[in-house]
Amino acid sequence: MLKKYTWLALVIGMTHVAPSWAQPSNNAQILVDTLNTLPQSCAVSTSDRLSEQSLQRLQAFYQALSYVPLWQDAALREQLAALLLDTRYDGLEPTMYQLHRVAALKQPRSAEQQACNELLLSHGYLQVLQHLRDGVLDASVVEPYWHEAAVQQPVQTSIVDVAVAGVSNLPQVFADVRPQHSTYQKLRETLKNSYFLTQADWGQVPIEGKSLRVGMLDVRVPSLQQRLHLAGYIDPSSDNTSALAEAVDDEIDRINEPVDSLLYTDELAEAVKTFQQDHYLEDDGVVGPATLRELNISPEQRLLQVRVNLERLRWLDKQLEPTMLVVDIAGARLLYFRDGDIVWRTRTQVGTVKRQTPLLKSRITHLTINPTWTVPPTILREDKLPAIRRDMNYLSRSNMSVLDYQGNVLDPASINWNAPSGIMLRQGPGPQNALGLVAIRFANPFSVYLHDTPSQHLFGRATRTVSSGCVRVEDAQKLVDFLLFDASEEERQRIEHIKASGKTRNVNLPRPVPVLLAYWTVEVDMDNRLRFRSDSYGHDAKIAAALKAALR
Repeated sequence: MLKKYTWLALVIGMTHVAPSWAQPSNNAQILVDTLNTLPQSCAVSTSDRLSEQSLQRLQAFYQALSYVPLWQDAALREQLAALLLDTRYDGLEPTMYQLHRVAALKQPRSAEQQACNELLLSHGYLQVLQHLRDGVLDASVVEPYWHEAAVQQPVQTSIVDVAVAGVSNLPQVFADVRPQHSTYQKLRETLKNSYFLTQADWGQVPIEGKSLRVGMLDVRVPSLQQRLHLAGYIDPSSDNTSALAEAVDDEIDRINEPVDSLLYTDELAEAVKTFQQDHYLEDDGVVGPATLRELNISPEQRLLQVRVNLERLRWLDKQLEPTMLVVDIAGARLLYFRDGDIVWRTRTQVGTVKRQTPLLKSRITHLTINPTWTVPPTILREDKLPAIRRDMNYLSRSNMSVLDYQGNVLDPASINWNAPSGIMLRQGPGPQNALGLVAIRFANPFSVYLHDTPSQHLFGRATRTVSSGCVRVEDAQKLVDFLLFDASEEERQRIEHIKASGKTRNVNLPRPVPVLLAYWTVEVDMDNRLRFRSDSYGHDAKIAAALKAALR
């Protein structure tokens, strides 16, 4: 009885004349002998070294192929080479995947050397499929997420099974293993077409001096103009570009004799506003410290940021479900997916750099209507105690009670506020409660949740890293309506009565809704514009360092 996938030998045999070493009489034995003695049997460089897992995968791969040489077919080999080269748009390094073996297999070699090239090219094939699907790095080490125990982790098909099935259609298997989510696909396509990311440099805009405003004359204007021009924010045919070739030093020499090229115009300010929008800055056209910081990030750094986020999106793809909430921490927004489509999005306020919103996946199980707020210890120590020491009336104005750990109400006058111990602060329900009129709960060890807020004005900011770790949601009541889409009319009326009563009550959802608190700093917006966020939490830097080491 023929072994599984022996048909592949027939297909390959029909498409080319096998070399002497690949004849049925000796091909299997050469491959088996070479496989069993890897890596000693082949001249494997330090960068090509094979892990124990890699060796086991190669064994399983060729066992499934009945030890038939795969890459002797020139057309198949060239197709693989083109697909490997195309992975640079996935942020990968094609040479990592034994690309040079394609050329080596074209040359006459000894049977043993041909076997080595064959096996190592298959190793590259297996490895690239693994990296495209699961990422180059181990996410649990580089950027771990906390998962609720009840959240089911996806079961992955063995990459060997994927690779064997994909031999009959290489372009399809490469497409299938990539994340299918539009965020990844659009970022990949934009990387392919974004000429400015391939530039060597676009210069620096000096940071010294006052913030640039319309009407000012400043020696930095030519540098700013050049930077925006090279990044595509200024039309090359614009009259303003005539001065781009002027060196900044020449302009400094002529500072006492101002010319039009030093004028910060309305047209240039409009280009700055577009740049600011693409970088999640206040789009006021004023070139201040934050805008200068983003302007002076080099193309090489931007390209690395894209590669970091393609890697991150390969991890996140495993976390996505057709119906769920996704909190985009770096973008300070919330996306509600139903049956795979985004049906609603809104702005959020997330944790400060000091009190970061954690990365996690959980399930929303219930709501708290008219919530009270028990002040967390850190906020009590760092925020509330100084306010109380300044003014004892702060407690009454804020509708806060003092309790012991058993929940008994204490007289504030009886507390030594210079050295309090054994107390909690709890804010009563109402519109001015820090949690607003609803809190959206899910299991996690960080005591974070989504909630309404009285600080509605902060949603107007471009940068909304302002909370103590929880996620404040704009139009939280609309989110509640989405979460209750399975609730009966009777249940909805009951919730409305609870809201009107002002009493604090927990309400279970008809069924739990998955929630993902995630972090990424690059995306392509609905207008196909590449947008960069500031890496405020510093997560990109850790991935970048690990990725550069792995891809080297």
